[in-house]
Amino acid sequence: MARGRLKRPKEIERMRAAGRLVAECFALLEENIQPGVSLQVLDQMVESHIRKNGARPLYKGYQGSSAGHPPFPGTICASVNHEICHGLPDGRILQDGDIIGIDIGLRLNKYCGDACVTFPVGTISPAAQRLLDVAKECLRVGIEAAQPGSNLNDIGRAIHDYADTQNVSVVREWGGHGIGRELHEAPSVSHVRQRGKSLRLRPGMTFTIEPMINAGRHEWLLLNDGWTVITKDGSLSAQYEHTIAITPEGPEILTRLD
Repeated sequence: MARGRLKRPKEIERMRAAGRLVAECFALLEENIQPGVSLQVLDQMVESHIRKNGARPLYKGYQGSSAGHPPFPGTICASVNHEICHGLPDGRILQDGDIIGIDIGLRLNKYCGDACVTFPVGTISPAAQRLLDVAKECLRVGIEAAQPGSNLNDIGRAIHDYADTQNVSVVREWGGHGIGRELHEAPSVSHVRQRGKSLRLRPGMTFTIEPMINAGRHEWLLLNDGWTVITKDGSLSAQYEHTIAITPEGPEILTRLD
């Protein structure tokens, strides 16, 4: 399994700056996500903030896995309620009680930052709030498992084990990824238990952890737009993601304001 190139301290500092800008975008969104706001307005807001800070959005125009796949049309992925990931930031209007997962990727000074937050819209149900809390904890335990000297598979095991105790499911086919100068680098990071050997985590490794947690079953469907992934059973889905660096002292979250 490819581990990806180990990053030097100067490179991690640049990734920290890119990650901080991603976190600024989420702080801006938190102030503006409310019933009556369109996904398109949120998309334009984030793109403006990214570009005025000298960075470039990474999702806008992103080409899919084949030449015939439509390029992604927006700066943010905006996944509402039963949408798991890659939702389109179109003209839909947020309603009271919705939840919306927003994924942001950008490149600043040649290095990338990538993160996702699921926001409540107005007053959400207790069941929806519980899902958000559990999904956030899944990310936390995954990051906590990413210790130097541990194995890459320890991350997915920690997430999957915790999710099982909460009667939610982890989406299997979509995982985290290495990141640096490119948005997607080695290694691939599973969020579920895996058999066999895996990479030993070493200082200088940088990757995302981004579990997608469904209130119902883990199966999914891809819509005809070629991007939006939804839960097969129509249940709610939530996702949280951080870019992290493995350091001698433990995992460092790069996509936060502090």
